[in-house]
Amino acid sequence: MEGLTISWIGALAGLAIAIILILRKLNPVYALFLGAIVGALLGGANLEQTISVLISGTQSVMGTVIRVLAAGVLAGVMMESGAAETIAQAIVKKFGGSKAILALALATMIITAVGVFIPVAVLIVAPIALSVGNKMGISKLALLLALSGGGKAGNIISPNPNTIAAARGFNLDLSHVMLAGVVPAICGLIMTVFVASMLKTKGVKVSDQDIMDSDVDTSKYPALGRAIVAPLVAVILLMINPIGSISGIEALSSFKVDAMYILPIAGIVGMLAMGQGRNILKYSASGLNKMTATVLILIGAGGIAGLISASNLSAQVVGLIEASGVSGTFLAPLAGILMAAATASTSTGVILATGSFGEAILNMGTAPLAAAVMVHTGATVIDSLPQGNYFHVTADSMKMSIKQRMGLIPYEAIVGGTMAIVATLMYGFLL
Repeated sequence: MEGLTISWIGALAGLAIAIILILRKLNPVYALFLGAIVGALLGGANLEQTISVLISGTQSVMGTVIRVLAAGVLAGVMMESGAAETIAQAIVKKFGGSKAILALALATMIITAVGVFIPVAVLIVAPIALSVGNKMGISKLALLLALSGGGKAGNIISPNPNTIAAARGFNLDLSHVMLAGVVPAICGLIMTVFVASMLKTKGVKVSDQDIMDSDVDTSKYPALGRAIVAPLVAVILLMINPIGSISGIEALSSFKVDAMYILPIAGIVGMLAMGQGRNILKYSASGLNKMTATVLILIGAGGIAGLISASNLSAQVVGLIEASGVSGTFLAPLAGILMAAATASTSTGVILATGSFGEAILNMGTAPLAAAVMVHTGATVIDSLPQGNYFHVTADSMKMSIKQRMGLIPYEAIVGGTMAIVATLMYGFLL
């Protein structure tokens, strides 16, 4: 594959084919691979070179894949033990009905931030939201925006696949990317609460039947003190790296442990704290099963990222930006926005954006950490489109029709857009 440059037309054609196939309900992994194959052939590669492009692309995501698989232990513990539900219930109870929108958004944000996938976090908090909405007369539109917006805010500061992909894409520590997303995440939470509060009376309300269908047995959930052990251990261990490098303390600076070790350790410690040591095989197997679909999509995304990386598409995009006189800083958030919109997935969008445009972004003078945060937040803007799983999972969780769920997309874009703008201003221009 030495010296091979695929035409940017082939790269765009391959990406378009992959999107069309995903929309036609073909398994996303096969859709991404087929798009990569056809795109490479159209772009001038022969059959042997096409295989090399795919293998090169999939190899580039292996670092992300093994960390995502390791994160499955923590995710399995939080989901299967009821720890995530305990944390959500405690937050909503603490804030009370008068601050329902804030409580729901904050609960979903925290659940996602501690390592639960955003669709699962929404599923966990949805029954609580339906109950609160029924009592307070809050519309489903406002409730789901609170959950989705809070989840998006938590997602950019989480040890989830999307953050791992952003960190690996620019060769950074996971903890640095998580920490850098805090201010944009807080701004996203504030915007979520503001917009959701404006929508309280807009749209369909929660019916009594919705509440009956969403009753949850909380009797077997762990106590709050035990439920927070796993995420607390994960956060403390992950934060030692950036604190050590900032403070200059030699003992902390030399303690450099990868998230691949930290996340499973945190999950096991949390499991023991909840007295669930006997369930280690069950919880880890469950976590692995939940990660499998994500890992497969990441591998598929690696294939098409390999196609785009082997093409001159990024050079064409850079040329357009330079010709238009627009700051090259905007390439990072735009790459995240476009790739996540194309695949309707934050993590897949980040993989494509970093794999395809990472080098071009850095060549335009953007620092790696700034690039990671801008790509990452950009990928949250329009990532909840109907061709993705998140759209349908969240619609079902709130008993909404497809049409009702479609109406939420512009408001989700406002939340994601807020985080992307804040990140771009902070890391692209101010810092």
